[in-house]
Amino acid sequence: MSWTGGSFGERAQCVLAPNADMMTLDGTNTWVLREPGARRSVVIDPGPSIPAHLDAVAEAAGEVGVVLLTHHHHDHAEAAKEFAQRMGCGVRALDPEYRLGSEGLGDGDVVSVDGLEVRVIGTPGHTADSLSFLLPAEAAVLTGDTVLGRGTTVVAHPDGQLGAYLSSLDRLHALASAQEAMVIWPGHGPVIPDAMAALDYYIAHRRERLEQVEAAVAALRDSPHPEGMAADELPRRVVEIVYQDVDPVLWGAAELSVRAQLAYLAEHR
Repeated sequence: MSWTGGSFGERAQCVLAPNADMMTLDGTNTWVLREPGARRSVVIDPGPSIPAHLDAVAEAAGEVGVVLLTHHHHDHAEAAKEFAQRMGCGVRALDPEYRLGSEGLGDGDVVSVDGLEVRVIGTPGHTADSLSFLLPAEAAVLTGDTVLGRGTTVVAHPDGQLGAYLSSLDRLHALASAQEAMVIWPGHGPVIPDAMAALDYYIAHRRERLEQVEAAVAALRDSPHPEGMAADELPRRVVEIVYQDVDPVLWGAAELSVRAQLAYLAEHR
């Protein structure tokens, strides 16, 4: 399925950054939000510092009221300050290092720009500073890397924590159950028209992976390596068992999630 961005609902345009790879899928989704007929827009995740991309975002956005960040990862936040300075606005983010101006951003905040209302939902787990943005007028939630348009995301241990991530999925699921978030506008990959189904899958997948990791650890302990196993070798050995169906190019990222799962199991089992 090819994804190129586009316009969604009455208030959103996705400008796809040309930074596609194994981790970013088709590239980073930069979201431009504007109330119909309004003068200023809100830009979420300007993405990488690629001049042609920033030109496209500027053209779509027109006058910008504020830039918001879902989290600090390079493919979402690298160009945030550069773009905001160009457009004459601030950057609001949970992590102070990525802000431009005095205003921060956190769970429960409401950002209003020319009639557009964006509610901030704290969704840590992928990273400690991950935020999602609920757009009530569209019954849509922008999830950054917390939920992707295709496949599943990495819990980027040690900054990311599995317990926090599971709680964030539950929180998004509650919004879907209440019909406050019917669609998902992700940070990578295509729009998800059925938020509830996607979140059901994400929650079930995480629970299944956790059981698989627990079983792999038990198997490794029952059949010890003839030469012994260094303490730091366990995560990679678990990856080799649990992620056999995943391209080895992605095993490094999978190991981050396994480390998060092992830390979770150590705390909760």
